[in-house]
Amino acid sequence: MADKKLNLLAEFPFVSTEQWKEVVIKDLKGAEYDKKLVWRTNEGFNVQPFYRSEDIENLKTTDVKPGAFPYVRSTKPTNEWLVRQDIDVENAAEANKKALNVLSRGATSLGFKLKKADLSPAYIAELLKDIVPTAVELNFQICVSKGAELATILTDYFKANGFYTDPTLLVGSINIDPINRMLLKGKDLSKEFVLDRVKSAIIAAAGLPFYKIANVNASTLSNAGAFCAQELGYALAWGNEYLSSLVEDGMDKSIAAKKIKFNFGVGSNYFMEIAKFRAARLLWAQIVMAYQPKCLREECPNNKPDGLCRCAAKMRIHAETSKFNMTVFDANVNMLRTQTEAMSATIAGVDSLTVLPYDISYKTPDEFSERIARNQQLLLKEESHFDKVTDPSAGSYYIETLTNELALQAWKIFLDVEEKGGFFEMVKSGAVQQAVKNTAAKRLKDVSSRKEVLLGTNQFPNFTEKAGHKVQISETKASQPGGCGCASVGVETLEPVRASGEFEELRFATEKSGKAPKAFMLTIGSLAMRLARAQFSSNFFACAGYEIIDNLGFASVEEGVKAALDVKAEVVVLCSSDDEYAEFAPAAYELLKDKALLVVAGAPANMDELKAKGIAHFIHVRSNVLETLQKFNEKLVTSNP
Repeated sequence: MADKKLNLLAEFPFVSTEQWKEVVIKDLKGAEYDKKLVWRTNEGFNVQPFYRSEDIENLKTTDVKPGAFPYVRSTKPTNEWLVRQDIDVENAAEANKKALNVLSRGATSLGFKLKKADLSPAYIAELLKDIVPTAVELNFQICVSKGAELATILTDYFKANGFYTDPTLLVGSINIDPINRMLLKGKDLSKEFVLDRVKSAIIAAAGLPFYKIANVNASTLSNAGAFCAQELGYALAWGNEYLSSLVEDGMDKSIAAKKIKFNFGVGSNYFMEIAKFRAARLLWAQIVMAYQPKCLREECPNNKPDGLCRCAAKMRIHAETSKFNMTVFDANVNMLRTQTEAMSATIAGVDSLTVLPYDISYKTPDEFSERIARNQQLLLKEESHFDKVTDPSAGSYYIETLTNELALQAWKIFLDVEEKGGFFEMVKSGAVQQAVKNTAAKRLKDVSSRKEVLLGTNQFPNFTEKAGHKVQISETKASQPGGCGCASVGVETLEPVRASGEFEELRFATEKSGKAPKAFMLTIGSLAMRLARAQFSSNFFACAGYEIIDNLGFASVEEGVKAALDVKAEVVVLCSSDDEYAEFAPAAYELLKDKALLVVAGAPANMDELKAKGIAHFIHVRSNVLETLQKFNEKLVTSNP
């Protein structure tokens, strides 16, 4: 017995994909397989209800180890990532105090947003006092005109303070990204200017070999509403714009590639985001290797007989949780969103991560919300041990397929950009901005119809919450980096968007009116249907901040209408079964007339007949929630402020 191998699956016969599908189709009882179970993604490909080993058997990347080219699994053999917190520097001493505090509380990476007018050796010395730059990643954001000066000041500071004994221990970045200035500020820059600013900063940072200089801030696309494939495809073209410009100008291919860093957003599409980061590393490695960069180190363990630098093909990724799905109402739910986003990013093997505080959409985050944001990452490390397993999604039939499909879609976008002259030219013409805006418009439409659910906003809102008093900052200040002072002079800008924005306008309008309209649930007839439709309708009208009055049920329409009028309800929602509406709806309408708006919950087969009798309002799962509520607000809120 001891010599026999135990095969737990030996007693089960092989079942083919076709056999599985036959069983599924049988269980559908006549419903179409493709319409019922196959999901068409926003990225442009279909997702099947199940996957098997044969779906990935032709993928070469499944045999790649973590840290090995083409880096689909990771650029490093471990899954350790840096916990980053960004600091807006208004005062060097105060920023230094805050930096030391967050470092003592778990942060391992700092991001400083500097004002160009403040830059000086003394200012940097005060900012970095008692911080050990060889023990923490330091990242700086400043006006692109000051990148080279900052690099020089940092190099001199490290040398003067004894941190330069081994420059390879100095890890960080200076976020020089003129193209992002064009997108955010509308700055009409020349290609020569862009190259000059990036090149001069790289040259000035020659003494900091592990500092990334040319940054691709793809999070700008994500925060503006871009889909995963769109963000990835444009990010690759963006990075290639910097790489090709530097190489054409004479910079060594390996050095140029190693100076580029990618800053991605990470949204709530859990598995798609995992696939995005895996596909990003894969595609960027292919792009860099197409330049055939030569390895400059004979002792490099990544060296191959062809002499090409595969280290240059490693994508350095910083991720930041999404601003697109942040909400003002029910803001604590933002922590749930950022936690799943953090899980996607860390499972996918990013190098560093910023989790945005849950209150960033309406105020300057305080010490509490920033601590919670850091702790979200620390919990993933210390309690869930996400840093102990590299690329746990490897081998997953679903995620491997997603990675491949997303890579194909992003590659199409990349090639399209290159065919049209490159990323710079497409930004200059406004083509990138328009494409992302079209995507955002689609996503907002999906939110308005609940095709894309935003918990606490368009589904299951907090009925009684008031939030107007919480808002302390404008959307622009909350969403855009400052300190540059660039004025908009000619290029179309790409504004940040929040999916909840239009719903919040509704609730704010209701809140400012001083009197929330009362939505009364007239529940009658079939117990199961009236309860289900009352719950649906309550959530529907609560999205606009209406006062909801629910009921267990009435014996007659007359009794229900009287109860509604007694509490001075402006909206009466009839909740019953489709069959019973033929009797109940006309009766309720005649009793209410001009006293209140009658709404029928559902889309009964006799809807046209009911409309012919004067009943105009119906709400159901196919209703556009936002548009419907906007019309009610026009009648009940804006007309009676």
